[in-house]
Amino acid sequence: MIATEHSLEQAAQTLAARMRHRVPASDVERGEASAGTRGVSLGAEQRRALIHITEGADLSLVIGYAGTGKSTMLGVAREAWEFAGYRVRGAALSGIAAENLESGSAIPARTIASLEHQWRQDRDLLTPRDVLVIDEAGMIGARQMERVISEVEKRGAKLVLVGDPQQLQAIEAGAAFRAIHSAQGGVEITEIRRQHQGWQRDATRALATGRVGEALDAYREHGAVHAAATRETARARLIECWDRERSARPQASRIILTHTNDEVRLLNEAARARLRAARQLRDEVEIETARGERSFARGDRIMFLRNERSLGVKNGSLGRIARVDALRMSVLLDDGRSVAFDIKDYADLDHGYAATIHKAQGLTVDRVHVLATPGLDRHASYVALSRHRDGVELHYGRDDFTDERALLRTLSRERSKDMAGDYDRTDPVRAFAERRGIAARIAELVRTAPHRARQMVDNLRARQRAPAPQPKRGALAPGPDPHRTVARHGRIVSAILFAQSVGDPASPEQRAELQASRAEIDRLAPHGAHDLEAAFAADRGLIRDAAGGQTQRAIRAMQLEAELRTDPRLRADMFINRWQVLDQKRQRLLGRYEERAASRVTQTMAEMAKSLERDPQLESLLRGRRHQLGLSNIPERSLGQSLADMIGWGRSRGPGIGM
Repeated sequence: MIATEHSLEQAAQTLAARMRHRVPASDVERGEASAGTRGVSLGAEQRRALIHITEGADLSLVIGYAGTGKSTMLGVAREAWEFAGYRVRGAALSGIAAENLESGSAIPARTIASLEHQWRQDRDLLTPRDVLVIDEAGMIGARQMERVISEVEKRGAKLVLVGDPQQLQAIEAGAAFRAIHSAQGGVEITEIRRQHQGWQRDATRALATGRVGEALDAYREHGAVHAAATRETARARLIECWDRERSARPQASRIILTHTNDEVRLLNEAARARLRAARQLRDEVEIETARGERSFARGDRIMFLRNERSLGVKNGSLGRIARVDALRMSVLLDDGRSVAFDIKDYADLDHGYAATIHKAQGLTVDRVHVLATPGLDRHASYVALSRHRDGVELHYGRDDFTDERALLRTLSRERSKDMAGDYDRTDPVRAFAERRGIAARIAELVRTAPHRARQMVDNLRARQRAPAPQPKRGALAPGPDPHRTVARHGRIVSAILFAQSVGDPASPEQRAELQASRAEIDRLAPHGAHDLEAAFAADRGLIRDAAGGQTQRAIRAMQLEAELRTDPRLRADMFINRWQVLDQKRQRLLGRYEERAASRVTQTMAEMAKSLERDPQLESLLRGRRHQLGLSNIPERSLGQSLADMIGWGRSRGPGIGM
């Protein structure tokens, strides 16, 4: 990653220093005049951004808050570039983001993956007369950004990166857009234009700058934050509000947003139940889609889930069904186009009344309804609460959030991606806590028990700074040398893992060495071997480092594992974090029909569930947080067995729980 980031930095510096794509002022003025004939007028910040990206540098960056009119500005820039003789091309990480860029600016756009596929085939290559505009650049990982920038630099083209590093983070590793902006600079557009009311624009600005509490206060004061006893009740009230508003303003655009696909399906089903009760869904047809069997009827809202160039639809495109039968469907897309297709050729469909927040970045509608769940963070809440023109309603259940303070803590969680190069300047205790998913718990300790938390962190830091005790010449050390002992254990664990990887069992000599090494580590600290091996299991890179003599990180991790072992609340946080990560991975694999890989993840989750039988204290804590694990009701049996049944790995499955 460090090598990738270095290459990214070098290519960005080369592009930023190159001045080959200057647009004459007369062409910029022609672009503005042409836009003016369509009633488009740029604000002062938009015009400053327009001047910046047409000045001539081969790399330009624009950071724009949600709803600031970035696409409008890019539409004017497109005309100026074309007047100057350049070809303008657009790209984005997701298909729906590319579609939004194209509809908002008239820049022909496609996904970055599609562009890279063409480049690998030596087709549709960039030229020195090309300007490549990438929207939602904050969602692009470091590796992919490095490939794109290197290709642009090699072909002599110009690159314009547009986005907001505070919105949804990159799925892949790294925060490339933020890092490039820090190194090369750019311009910002902060004047919110999307929302019609001034207080809502102020709330969006607060969300963009991390002041989530200020935004929530504004929406609560205007009656837009709704609490219910349970998430189920909150969901029902959201649908009631959505249905009432739909009946009052049928021509307005609207969408329901939440965090997970499971919640999306429940919300879609509830919305359709209202429509069916109003006799607005007739002659429904059962269709086997990529996500399972679904009922569709004329007038249904629908979402496309796969990019398909022949139809001109993207993953996330929305529309309304004009005609449907068991074999064929016709859809009027929200952009005004009509498409028709056979179900056997395209079955990647679902209902489109509700969507995940990740599907909504770049979307603009009149009204938004949001169901808050524990998986949200600052970035997702910013996106969800800034999609609307007229209004947004936020619903939550008190079984997920006991009060608005708990809601605020979740919606304010900072989960910004880092670059590998950031870590040589990072507090190692904080970095490890974030990597293990327990930073929120430590923050809670700081708030509720500052003395205890400060003492815990000070003790950890003191152990990190303290040099290994050096015995006097000729005298015996008071105990085992921790660095030598941990390095020894790293070497034997590495040797046994290698033997297992080639199909050989550990030899009797290796098993004896492992037991002797464990005993020596236990002399360093009670349960030291257990804690070190738990750290090794969580981060295999620690084994390699320790075996090579780089033991400091492994020792720090072992010390924090001891804290986790003795504090069940930290263990609960870690269990929930890992369960949610694995469940999301399992759902993605199942959605792509990678059943073997999904089965391996499911087995790992089953082993986690079974481990609760050995830790009744942890199981008791997790019962009170069952909704964060995906259980809606109080388990009648053990929590572990209920979790195993939920993921389809119960007693009837063979491996896993109950065997």
